[in-house]
Amino acid sequence: MKDTAKHQGLRNQLVNVLEQKGIKDKNVLEAIRNIPRHLFLDSSFEDYAYQDKAFPIGAGQTISQPYTVAFQSQLLEVEKDHKILEIGTGSGYQTTVLFKMGAKVYSVERQHELFKTTSHLLRKLGIRPKHLSFGDGYKGLPNYAPFDSIIVTAGAPFIPKPLMAQLKVGGRLVIPVGEEKQIMTLLIRKTETRFEKHEFGDFRFVPLLEDKN
Repeated sequence: MKDTAKHQGLRNQLVNVLEQKGIKDKNVLEAIRNIPRHLFLDSSFEDYAYQDKAFPIGAGQTISQPYTVAFQSQLLEVEKDHKILEIGTGSGYQTTVLFKMGAKVYSVERQHELFKTTSHLLRKLGIRPKHLSFGDGYKGLPNYAPFDSIIVTAGAPFIPKPLMAQLKVGGRLVIPVGEEKQIMTLLIRKTETRFEKHEFGDFRFVPLLEDKN
């Protein structure tokens, strides 16, 4: 679990790349500058960990490319102690970015092996989300709602109604919507019944899995 000066140098370069691509949120950039992404990947990918690319993490899932993580995080407008629901814990890297930004993170993962591995890794790294659970992301975590914001890290064919219901008024839901490729979508809850929708172009994610049981 080494994090070296070389790794730090590569992270600084990655942050420069993200800034050039338009990421301006200083909290997002600082989190990415300080988190050893190579520890969230299989060691065979270590030399590539700070390239702006997605990599497989097993169970048919990927760790999102840093730009995507930064872009979604920036859209959330995270403030300290914000209560954030993350759908798709995955490698735990996005979880860690939100945690380092001062958020109280509640995260759901659908793949059991990944859930176990990532829970163990986060404990080892001293990252303490408020709640990690194995379950169906389409349903969210109603027992812990409402949330200041919700982030979905897999491609959803539609915006799940339960997630909209679990958002505070004034809250932000960031979700990639679509089948083959996705449109990054931001919903802002204006009132109990009214949502404002913004779209931010095409991205590619692994599909959001539903619990068929």
